[in-house]
Amino acid sequence: MLTNPSFHGGPLQFIPTVRSELCCPIQLHRRRLASSTLENRRRRRRSISRSFNQFSIRASEDVSVLAVDSAAVQASPFSVRIPVGDRHIMVETGLIGRQASGAVTIRDGETIIYTTVCLADVPSEPSDFFPLSVHYQERFSAAGRTSGGFFKREGRTKDHEVLICRLIDRPLRPTMLKGFYYETQVLSWVFSYDGLHPPDALAVTAAGIAMALSEVPNSEVVAGVRVGLIGEKFIVNPTIQEMENSKLDLLLAGTKNAILMIEGYCDFLPEDKLLEAVEVGQDAVRGICNEVEALVLKCGKPKMLDAIKVPPKELYKLVEEIAGSELVEVLQIKNKIPRRKAISSLEEYVISILSEKGYISTIESFGSTETMPDLLEEDEDEEVVVDGEVDEGDVHIKPVARKTVPLLFSEVDVKLVFKEVTSKFLRKRIVEKGKRSDGRSPQEIRSIDARCGLLPRAHGNALFTRGETQSLAVVTLGDKQMAQKIDNLVDEDEYKRFYLQYSFPPSCVGEVGRVGAPSRREIGHGMLAERALEPILPPEDDFPYTIRVESTITESNGSSSMASVCGGCLALQDAGVPVKCSIAGIAMGMVLDTKEFGGDGTPLILSDILGSEDASGDMDFKVAGNDVGITAFQMDIKVGGITLPIMKQALLQAKDGRKHILAEMSKCSPPPSRQLSKYAPLIHVMKVKPEKINIIIGSGGKKVKSIIEETGVEAIETQDDGVVKITAKDLSSLEKSKAIISNLTMVPIVGDIYRNCEIKSIAPYGAFVEIAPGREGLCHISELSANWLAKAEDAFKVGDRLDVKLIEINDKGQLRLSRRALLPDAEPEKQSTKPRSASLQNDNVVSPRTPDKGKPKKAVTLSKDGSASERAEPLKEKTVPIKVSSPATDKTQPKKSGGNISSKSGNAVVNGEAKVV
Repeated sequence: MLTNPSFHGGPLQFIPTVRSELCCPIQLHRRRLASSTLENRRRRRRSISRSFNQFSIRASEDVSVLAVDSAAVQASPFSVRIPVGDRHIMVETGLIGRQASGAVTIRDGETIIYTTVCLADVPSEPSDFFPLSVHYQERFSAAGRTSGGFFKREGRTKDHEVLICRLIDRPLRPTMLKGFYYETQVLSWVFSYDGLHPPDALAVTAAGIAMALSEVPNSEVVAGVRVGLIGEKFIVNPTIQEMENSKLDLLLAGTKNAILMIEGYCDFLPEDKLLEAVEVGQDAVRGICNEVEALVLKCGKPKMLDAIKVPPKELYKLVEEIAGSELVEVLQIKNKIPRRKAISSLEEYVISILSEKGYISTIESFGSTETMPDLLEEDEDEEVVVDGEVDEGDVHIKPVARKTVPLLFSEVDVKLVFKEVTSKFLRKRIVEKGKRSDGRSPQEIRSIDARCGLLPRAHGNALFTRGETQSLAVVTLGDKQMAQKIDNLVDEDEYKRFYLQYSFPPSCVGEVGRVGAPSRREIGHGMLAERALEPILPPEDDFPYTIRVESTITESNGSSSMASVCGGCLALQDAGVPVKCSIAGIAMGMVLDTKEFGGDGTPLILSDILGSEDASGDMDFKVAGNDVGITAFQMDIKVGGITLPIMKQALLQAKDGRKHILAEMSKCSPPPSRQLSKYAPLIHVMKVKPEKINIIIGSGGKKVKSIIEETGVEAIETQDDGVVKITAKDLSSLEKSKAIISNLTMVPIVGDIYRNCEIKSIAPYGAFVEIAPGREGLCHISELSANWLAKAEDAFKVGDRLDVKLIEINDKGQLRLSRRALLPDAEPEKQSTKPRSASLQNDNVVSPRTPDKGKPKKAVTLSKDGSASERAEPLKEKTVPIKVSSPATDKTQPKKSGGNISSKSGNAVVNGEAKVV
């Protein structure tokens, strides 16, 4: 017998890795009170002996013997090509990351994902939450780039990386077997990216394959795919270019038999179309899982099934006997906080009763209770330990008669069992009596209250309350400088003109907790609400604002992300954003196995679930949209998966719920103002000739900076296609800057009259007169006066002001002016035979343009503080109206072509005649 688990000698070295409390001295000294029995210890010794004799690597509950022999450690690489959609993905294992419990490289085109799964050597404290952590990172080197930061390396996890971490985590968690407490970590990197095949769905599949190959005991293989809808055809794992034309973005994960997670966004897609997409995705997942199972049979590692420790059945019976009747009454308390406190008090009562009866061990290092039932076996021998000895070789066996030994449980096990019993009683009440904790029926929606305009200085705000869930949504409007920049693997700057930020402070559930950077949950919920609202926003050409929505959860008892959708929609309307329609969101739950509680076996779908129903139920299905279709959805399953008929029932019931919520939102009091706040910035959009943009900017941006300083506007943004956007806080500054830019970029028309113009310089042959800022023309000496002049200096000097008329534009664009033509005794001037050219300064008319298809237009924004930003924007090949954001700016706009005006300063042409205001 091996008396010491460590053995040193010979050419090979065996090093034990303890997976449990095998050698704990307290357990050996108190063998009669411990959970391990004689049969368990014999099994452990046999395991060590087999490992010693066979020189093999074995991952077990107690000891892992590692043979340090390179020939034994190295494994042969395995690879398999799996058909997915219209192409194949390549899966390879055994070449990279051989020391990880599971490692896999997956390739689609030239996009390559590397994923590993590792687990701790010792188990963590038992918990109702599986200790799984996921980290996903996109390396800039994958696309041949370097991070733009000072340290030139990847930093903290970006928001879109957090979202992919959640996509990986959510389908894996339901497949983990209960009672496995070893901390498990999934690491995933993008090592190569071709800009064509997105990595997120690949990362989900790679994590599922790595987990299947590892020692972690999970129930089934998990895989994920993306489904797009182009025209009427569903595409599995579409490329980036294909997704630009897709009406649907669905990411689905599951096993070969069931669906575990779906998440996606669409443009008011009907429920039946969504179900068709899910069916297409499930077929693709099934094909991947079948291929992966064959790979696991070849190179998968043995699962650590012996390491699973679950509380004994006897403990469930004891807890139900002590707290059963009280639980029935406590679960009928309607309000969340009193119900939570009552359940917590009942849990403490159960622990105290079990402690008084001697069922709970007070030793912190007390082992697992997994073998408690063995103490009740009829023919068990008592074990005697020699005083002062702890080695297993000194243990003597003495047969004795069976004694009555009380069961001993750890306090952690009691808490786990109490929570499961509570969930069981909650589900039983819903199935048997058709009543939930707050007294509602399964299809009933909580009471709804909505009001707008609570915050006077905010651009738009709404308070949405549904039962004990409440969201305060605030909208802020701004220009392009407020847009959110996104770092990505593609060498192009990406900006978001609409984003929603969700915050969940601990006070919303009456608790004390961490406050700081947003958690992964907050980022995920915010993105779901953002993508739900995005389809109802107007295009940028109609509403040139950047829109930020903040949703602060002030109360929470289930479905706070869907409350953010409802509150955000009302806040957008209150801010004057011309949304296409109203949308609402609802969260659905489910009790899958109703036979257990006397039902007919049909899954019970719950509408507008509470927090307790989310925790104790089998599904959390969030759906946002209107009565026509769906804009966003997210489903998480906490059991082995659901089928399409169940999902169809949930979608139809969710549609009825959305209709009810929309009807209640229409009763909002006070209602949304539906107009721009007086505190919101004004944005004016005007169109000039593209070649005039440089005149506005000036050398090194000097001209545009001087305009901002002179007029007091916030920012002036110029684009290569001639679009100019002026952002100001008040109408007067907006008008000033608009007049200056109009004069700078105006197209002079022969016959126009310019009054009170300044003489800038005098030459022997005439005077140069400034008819607009930066625009001068020559008034020849013969045109200065009706009488003959020998020198221009005889009658005029620099700084004098006079009225002039434009009589000619030569081929070089030079202007010829005349003062004599305006004198009373002057003869009519011969008009130029050149046709009059129309001004391009019609700010509020439809302006057809055909941009170059091959060149993206660039936008340069200069703000009041002098900072400038440049970004590339995609071109839109359509005719769009250029509108002024504030109706007040349109009142002084002349209808006649070529009418450039200024209400405050500068020269302007009004009805063919220039005036100084």
